[in-house]
Amino acid sequence: MSVRESDDPGFFARIQEQNLLRQYDLLTNCIEIGISKNIEAFDKYTLWSLNAAAVANIAQFGGRYRKEPIYVGKHIPPHFKDVSNLMDRFFSLLHENWDILDDPTTLPAYALWRLNWIHPFVEGNGRTARAACYYLMCLRHGAILPGSKTVPERIRDNRQPYYDALSAADRAWENGDFDVSELAAYLQGLLVAQLSE
Repeated sequence: MSVRESDDPGFFARIQEQNLLRQYDLLTNCIEIGISKNIEAFDKYTLWSLNAAAVANIAQFGGRYRKEPIYVGKHIPPHFKDVSNLMDRFFSLLHENWDILDDPTTLPAYALWRLNWIHPFVEGNGRTARAACYYLMCLRHGAILPGSKTVPERIRDNRQPYYDALSAADRAWENGDFDVSELAAYLQGLLVAQLSE
């Protein structure tokens, strides 16, 4: 069962907002577990659950990696046959570099960019990527971050700098480089704004 945006845009928007609230509740639980278990608590099962919560009643196959091609504007994500391997590599990079890249926003920026680039799910990739990013930011701080307006909410409110920073990381990757510095700086500004409330 799912609701289509074209059938009733208002109803669809309401379900999406309710999903975001449920996803945030789940994310809070995941962060609490992650703080007690460290980065090892972040895995594909956590990500699948966050995606399923984000797309409940608006998309089928929530919480499962896609098994078909998908197109996102000008970006053509990797072939669906490569998604599982790319996601394994994604988690491996996070876990292996947790103690090496220890500033508060580089690994969260990587997660935000890479999940959007891979686009592992049929629907809700951006929402899931922002949740994963925030999870990692909170783990870096060892607590659920204070502030009434979270980093993911701040991204949603002003998306153009987010899109620009993702595009910069895409361009670097196309040139054979790994560079999420623009996205990390963008997140740093949002983090400071949240913490200063």
